[in-house]
Parts: sequence; structure tokens; C-alpha cells
Amino acid sequence: MYDKETAEKELDSAADIGFCQFIKQLPKKGPDTIRLFDRGEWYSVHGEDAFYVAANVFKTNSIIKYLGKKDPLASVVLSTTVAKTFLRDALTVKQLRIEIWSTEGGKKSAKFNLTKQASPGNLQDVEDLLFINSDLLTAPIVMAIKLSTKADSRMLGVAFADASIRQLGVSEFADNDLFSNAESLVIQLGVKECVLQHDEKDFELSKLKELLERCGVVVSTRKAGEFVPKNVEQDLPRLLKEDSAPPVLPEFDLKLAMSATSALISYLNLMADDTNFGQYTLKHHDLSQYMRLDASALRALNLMPNPQRDHGAKNMSLFGLLNRCKTAQGVRLLGGWLKQPLINLHQIQIRQNLVEVFVDDSNSRRTIQDDYLKSMPDMRRICKRFQKSIASLEDMVRVYQAVIKLGGLKTALEEIEYHIDKEDHKDLIKREYLDKLEVAITNLEKYTEMVESTLDLEQLDHHMYVIKPEYDERLQSMADILTEVRDGLDEEHRSVGADLGLQLNKKLHLENSNNWGYCFRITKGDAKAIQNKRGYSELSTQKGGVFFTTTDLRDLSKRFADTTAQYQRMQSSLVKEVISIAATYIPVLEDLDNIIAHLDVIVSFAHVSANAPEPYVKPSVLEKGTGDLLVKEARHPCLEVQDDVNFIANDVEMVKGKSEFMIITGPNMGGKSTYIRQIGVIALMAQIGCFVPCSEAQVPVFDSILARVGAGDSQLKGVSTFMAEMLETATILKSATKDSLIIIDELGRGTSTYDGFGLAWAISEHIATEIHALCLFATHFHELTALSQEYSHIKNLHVVAHVSPRAHAASKHDRDITLLYKVEPGICDQSFGIHVAELANFPEPVIKLAKRKADELEDFGESDQRAAKHSKTETDEGAQIVQEVLRDWVSRTSGLEGDGDVAMSSSDAPEVSVEEQMKVLKKCFEEHRSKLESNAWCRDLIETY
Repeated sequence: MYDKETAEKELDSAADIGFCQFIKQLPKKGPDTIRLFDRGEWYSVHGEDAFYVAANVFKTNSIIKYLGKKDPLASVVLSTTVAKTFLRDALTVKQLRIEIWSTEGGKKSAKFNLTKQASPGNLQDVEDLLFINSDLLTAPIVMAIKLSTKADSRMLGVAFADASIRQLGVSEFADNDLFSNAESLVIQLGVKECVLQHDEKDFELSKLKELLERCGVVVSTRKAGEFVPKNVEQDLPRLLKEDSAPPVLPEFDLKLAMSATSALISYLNLMADDTNFGQYTLKHHDLSQYMRLDASALRALNLMPNPQRDHGAKNMSLFGLLNRCKTAQGVRLLGGWLKQPLINLHQIQIRQNLVEVFVDDSNSRRTIQDDYLKSMPDMRRICKRFQKSIASLEDMVRVYQAVIKLGGLKTALEEIEYHIDKEDHKDLIKREYLDKLEVAITNLEKYTEMVESTLDLEQLDHHMYVIKPEYDERLQSMADILTEVRDGLDEEHRSVGADLGLQLNKKLHLENSNNWGYCFRITKGDAKAIQNKRGYSELSTQKGGVFFTTTDLRDLSKRFADTTAQYQRMQSSLVKEVISIAATYIPVLEDLDNIIAHLDVIVSFAHVSANAPEPYVKPSVLEKGTGDLLVKEARHPCLEVQDDVNFIANDVEMVKGKSEFMIITGPNMGGKSTYIRQIGVIALMAQIGCFVPCSEAQVPVFDSILARVGAGDSQLKGVSTFMAEMLETATILKSATKDSLIIIDELGRGTSTYDGFGLAWAISEHIATEIHALCLFATHFHELTALSQEYSHIKNLHVVAHVSPRAHAASKHDRDITLLYKVEPGICDQSFGIHVAELANFPEPVIKLAKRKADELEDFGESDQRAAKHSKTETDEGAQIVQEVLRDWVSRTSGLEGDGDVAMSSSDAPEVSVEEQMKVLKKCFEEHRSKLESNAWCRDLIETY
């Protein structure tokens, strides 16, 4: 049992025998690696790791203890429970690598050796240690990439694996200089870790590594020799199941992919574990079968949870919102569907129709979720334990309890089928679920019979998982002996109670102690009953009472212990036998796992669609390239469920050739970003088969959603805000097609106004005239709206704000603004940034200075704009006319004659009142009016002032 004080004392003794010196001699590790030392009932971490654990687990450095006198070593002890929780978080959330060092056989004096290693994509060593009682909710995908460059062409061979379900995949494709296809594949698969060839001088590999890190993928480098397919033709068929390992695999023709496969098999050390042989499946992943998403789109659409941003709030991400799954396999499948939206219209419609069935039948939906799905275990995980021969009787029972519920699940689905009006929907429920469940139930009948005949199910109420004694004659004889011994123990209990005059179980207790086996316990007050009495031996006096035994009890206790140990050994061999029989059902259980996961996600979609603040609707999805995007009363699904939010819905009409490029302007915080992002979210939800948050929707199938929405934490990775912006935009320009959806939120703001506007204009014009993708472009460059005058298919929208000047306003920026969050056609030429600063409670002097400077800049800008509107001849002529008027005015007010300069000094002139000067100016103006109004530059000047 873990005790902090005992653990720290043992650490002190460890320091005395040279543990500190041993720590210093260990190989150097990377900054993203945590080392733990397994000490049996507790763990320890040291050095920098101790500070990390103190800060992230205990939130205080007071937990740190220092070992040794010379150069003391910072150390922290963790209980087994705390250590496992920390390790799970380190691998699945923090994206760290871990090393676990332990001694041989758990001996405290033995030397520590590295026994377990794990990384975000490779959890094999720790899967049974960390996830045996907790579900693995994200697939630990690890990938290896072999890059070949010739001239300007780049070919990538890719291999990937999910060791938790024993699946391998390969792909080979050409890519551009930004590795856009590689990025899409990483997003589609949800890769946690990538293995690359180690070559610091290879510029292309360095670029690929930077891309992976921007996508949040942990990069591991290996020697070039591991990326050679010399053994893969022998190793791969040995790993694959018989039905997926023909004599000659077509994948062997993908030379680069096979090189990557070789490195991946080596990295995961798959050939060292015999239980892997004949268990893996292989698939060829085609990038084009799913919608392509880039990392920026993943961020822009808030697809997956962000622990640093969401702070545990479930509905901050689309995954969190849609995840009403009841099973671990359903949660994993939902994550995969979100990153792999379909582009096959038929498959999309199948999912939509299934969701519609469960939306329409709320009672059956709740029954299926609460009575059946909730009790389904993670079959894949249990199957893997069966394969590795480390499963327990509890695993068998969990599968059994799920199997006996399949009949009820099938009945619930049949009742839904009975009430469906549409024949095609009936056929769908039958084909997707009922027929498959019927096959699973039939194939698992023998499994149910085996469990009922071999396991003592009556003991489950006591949380005991044991073999029935009658299952084996030898086991039955041992059980009879144990029954006889238990009867003897009860008889001895009664006999001693009568002899001592103590009431059983109130005064005299029979207990099974870890130290003495079966013994008696009485209170200290009753201890005089056994003093100086023959036949009674006192064992110990403790806080809980006095422990004693008798000669007969000691014999019975020893006999019980020996028989129990023999019974356990005998049962253990039988358990292995039973588990090996259960393992033959793995293919059936894996198929059942797929059915349950699919049903769980579909029902989850239906649950969310029906229970939204305003129910979602089934969108009309059109073939790729054949339709327009038309959405009425669109809402952002994550925002509308936030507390105290009254969401304002907006319509969207993007028609090819008429309004395929939308420029959205409007005030800060006015809803531009929400408007463009919700369209991306709705399009993606439609293509994963879910209903969407609006009153009516027509959505074409998009081959990709590409976004440019913000630099995120790129600065932490050595990439400037503007450079990150340009990289994301370059990916859009090189990857987008006419069937893509592009979302751009503020482009060109990371550099000077002129450069930024020039880039924004050029990029917009290229997308609108060359790519012809549907594009939503939110901007503060109001001048960009002039594009709509040049191209008829570019339309301007703006978010509406009601503006009213304040009383006694000293500046045009002194005004009250009400944000209405409605999107309407037209242009908004104001940003209201100073108003936002006021809302953020900026100091008043700062606000006043900002208003003054804004006015000055706007006046300066307006002068520039006037100059740009007129020709040089017009401007020069106008300036000459104005100068003439001013000379006339100066000469009349100063009493001087001649051709004096406008800027001439009037210090010697007689003083004239301001009122008199204004009268003279008006008179001069009237006399020169015809000449002033004949010049366009002068007219513009008069209108302005």
C-alpha cells in the first residue's frame, strides 16, 4: 500500500546506495520525454521531470524533495493511481513520450532497466498498464513517410498503423512544394506521431518536419537504413491475416510505401511479438475518397477539442457537441468521421436517412442509447487482450453481458423498422443493422453457452469471477475440500465462542488476516477472557483489538491457505483454456464492434439534431460540381448552445457564376467570423451525414474545405504571424479546385496596409477568376469591395450595426453602436475598432488619443483619395483657382495690393476682426463661384468642407 512518508524514506536510502549517481549516468533524453521509476507500490521522477510533475500534477514545488548532499537531485514521489493518470494525460493530451524504468522482479536493490517506452502514436507497451480500466477514446495512429525528390517533383510513400486495433495502411502520391497532400492525409487519419528519415541537410525533409509540427504531430527520426524494403516482403505477409495476405500483394508495387512500411514495422517492433502474427489487416488509403481538410480548417471550424482553449467545456468543439456516444468505439469512430467527411453522395444519403429514422422515433432512440449501447464494452480492446492471452474472466463476462443484450437491441430496432413509412428506410435499417445483428447473435450462441457452463455467474454479485467447480472433476474435489474447511472454521468459531462466553460476530470475530491467516479478534476490554487460559495463543494487540488463535484454528487456516493456492493454480490453467476458446470468437466480436460503433454515432447525430435549441434539418446534398450553396437561417451549432447566447440566424446564397465569391465587411465583433465559419461547419456536417443547424439547406459536395483564419501558436514554433498567414494562403492557392469551399478571415493584416491590401486584392482576384471556388472572405480592407464592380460573380455583404452620434461629440468616433449581427447585401466602410476598445475598458486618455489620431489619419487619407480621383491637369488648375481666391481675400483684408503670396506675412497689416475677414471671404467666394464650380477638383473640395 502506498504511503508517502515510507516512499520518501526509501528514496533517501536509494540515494545512499548511489541512485543519484545512476541517474546522472543515464543517456540524455529529449525535452519531450518523461522518465518514471517504478518502485512497486509507487513511482518516482527526478531532475527536470520532478519540476514538471510538481507544476503540472501537484501545482506546487513544495512537493519536491532533494536527494543527496553533493549536487542534490530534485525528486517527487507519486502513488500508482496518480502516476497512471499523469501518464495517460502525458501521452494523449500533452503529446509527450514516456520511459518507465523498473528493477528485475521488483527487487529494490537491483539495477533499474528501461522496461517500457511509449509515445503518442505507440502505446503498445503501456496499453494494458494505463488503459485496462479506462477507455482509449482516440486512435493512436503512427505514420512513417519516405520522401523522394527528383527535380521539382516530390513523391511520398506513406505507411500508417493503429496498433490498438492491429491495422496497417499504405498510400503513395505526388505532392507540391508545400506538401498539401501530406497535410490532408495527416488530418484525415488523425495522426499522432510520424517517423521520418534522419537527414539534417535535406531541405525538403526539414519542410515536411515543420509542416508536421504545425499540425501538432510528434516527429521521430530514424536511420536511413530502416527505410529500405529488404525484409518487408517477408515480414508483412506474416503480420497479415490469411484472408488479407495473398501470395503477391499489389501494395508491393508501391516501392516508397513499402520503404515506409519497413521503417514503421521496425519502429513499432511488431516482429518481436508473436501475438502480432496473422492478426493485422492492410488497407490502401486513397486521399480522394474523403473531403480534404487542412490544419487551418481543423482549427477554423473548431472540429476537435483544444484542452488549452476549451477548459473542459464540451460544446466548444464540433466533436464535443456531436459526441453523445455511449461507447468508446463510437467515440473513436465519430472522431474519424469528422476528419474524413464523405464525398460519395450515395454514402452520405445512407447516413442521413439512418439519422432521420432515429430523429423521428425519440422513444426508441433513448431506449437504444440507455438500455443497450450504454452497456456495450470496447470489443476491440478486449479482442486484443484475447489475442495476447492476457484476458481475464472479467473480460469474458463483459462480452457475455453484451451478447445477451443483443436480442433486446435487435427487438428495439425491429420496432423502429415496423413504424417506418418509407420502404427504402426500412430496407436500410434491415441491411445496416438487423441482418448483421442476426448473424452476430447466431455466431455467438455457442459463446453464451460456453460462459454459462464454465463460469459461476452467481458469484458476479460479489464481484468474483471464477470457474464453476463442477466444470472440472479435480476442481470440484478442491472445492469440496474448501467447503469442508470452511465448515470446520465455522465450527471452531462456535466452539470458542461457547467456551469464552462471547457472542459470535459481536464480541468474537473470525477474520482472515494477511499476516496470520484465519484468526480471532476480540476487543481489548474482552482480552481478559483468554488470559492464562490454555489452548489460546495471543498473536498481537493493536488499535482494533487483540488477535489470537487456537491449535485447531491454526491447522484449519493452513489447510485453507494450501487448498486455496492449489485451487487457484488449477483454476488458472482452466482459465487459460477457456480464454483460448473465447479467442476463437475474435472475428465475430470485431464485426459486432463495427455494428455497435456505427449505430452509436448515428444515434448520437440524431440525439443532437433533435435536441438542439432549434432542431436541425436534413440538408439536400447535391453531387460535386452540380449545385449551389443555399442555406436559410443558418446558425453556428457550437455558439447557439452556449449560455446566455441568443443566436441571430442568417441566410447564405452562393450561386456559381453569380455570387460564388462573397466579400463580408462590417464592424469588429459584428459576427463576420462566425458567419463565414458556420457555413464551413454546416457543409462539413452535411458531408458526414448529420443534420444541420438551419431551417433549410442545399449543399453541394465539396472536395475540400480550406481556411485561413489566424496564426494560432505559430510564433511558439518559430513562424511569424505573417509567414504563417502566407503559408496557409499558399496552400489554398495550390490546393483549391472549383469544387472547394474557401474560408478567409482577415488576410494581409500582418504587414503594412499597402502590402496587405495589395496581397488581399491579388489573392481574391486569383480565386475569383482562376480557381472559381466558392469563397467567403471577411475583411477590414473596405477598398476590396471594389472588386464587385469588376467581376459580376463577386458580391458584397456586410454585418449590420446601428450607429447614433453622441451628444456634444468632439469626434466622428464619438458615437453609440448597436451590433445587430444580421448579414445584408452591401458594403460597410467602418470598422469601429475604437468602440471595441471602449468595450474592453481601455483607459479614457488612451481612447481620446486614439479618436484624435484616427480623425487625423482619416483626414489625411481623404486628401490622398481626392488627389487620386482627379488628373494632374485638373488638380493643378484647381489649385491655381483656389490660390487666386485666397490671394484676393488676403489682399482685401490686409489692405495690400499686388501679387503677394498666400503665405505672405500680415504682421504690418491693419487688424481686421474675424467677422469682417469671413464677410470678405464669402464675397470673394461668390465672385469666383463660377470659376470654382467649373473645376471638378474644386467642386470636390467645396463638397467636403
